[in-house]
Amino acid sequence: MATSALARDDVSPTGAPPQPQGEPSFSGFVEDRDFGVRTSQFGLDRRVEMFQWQRDGDDRYEQVWKPALVDASGFAPGHDNPLSFPLESRRWWATDVTLDGKPLDLAVLKALGQWQDFRPGFTRLPANLAATFQPEGDGLGSSINPLDPKIGDLRIYWRELHLPPLAGHVELRDGRWQLSARTEKAVLNARPLPSVAQDVQVSERNLGPWTLGAALVLVAVVGVSLFGRRRRRR
Repeated sequence: MATSALARDDVSPTGAPPQPQGEPSFSGFVEDRDFGVRTSQFGLDRRVEMFQWQRDGDDRYEQVWKPALVDASGFAPGHDNPLSFPLESRRWWATDVTLDGKPLDLAVLKALGQWQDFRPGFTRLPANLAATFQPEGDGLGSSINPLDPKIGDLRIYWRELHLPPLAGHVELRDGRWQLSARTEKAVLNARPLPSVAQDVQVSERNLGPWTLGAALVLVAVVGVSLFGRRRRRR
């Protein structure tokens, strides 16, 4: 016997794709385990900036905060930058997100989510990292004096991903909420797709307990790098 349209969950009684009735949700948190920062929103973005020398076209130099490494190999003496970032910017996405009991595609989060700054409480900051970083603005910084940062100092802040109302932008296809064809076309025309290398998906189920070895590696890399720079300041 042929399946009637009413028996399908991706077609409404009128024949049009059904619209969502509730709000998307998922269980647990999205977490940056390095710093113990977590959010109940749908994504978490860690931004790391380093204080570095920058040269303009007239061979004038200034000290600026930059999210990427500035190559100082051709700079005048006395304008050296670190050769690498001791910490990286990372991004995590919520997993197993559902809407009206059906899975919501990760592509919906990436296309429609809105990043908003927020200030974590830092109550779960590991003790060793707390010795290196102090609260600075809405994030953390490694500067001894935030008003007088030195080359190589770091500052870190976080953003969380909020979802706008999804009605009119998603449709149920093959048992999953996906971007509607119109919204997907508008998104592709408005901006390029994010780099896969920048999107770090973290799942509570498959990540497992964070190992002590990984924590020690992070602390050692950050601590040695910043401690060395502070000794040279003196």
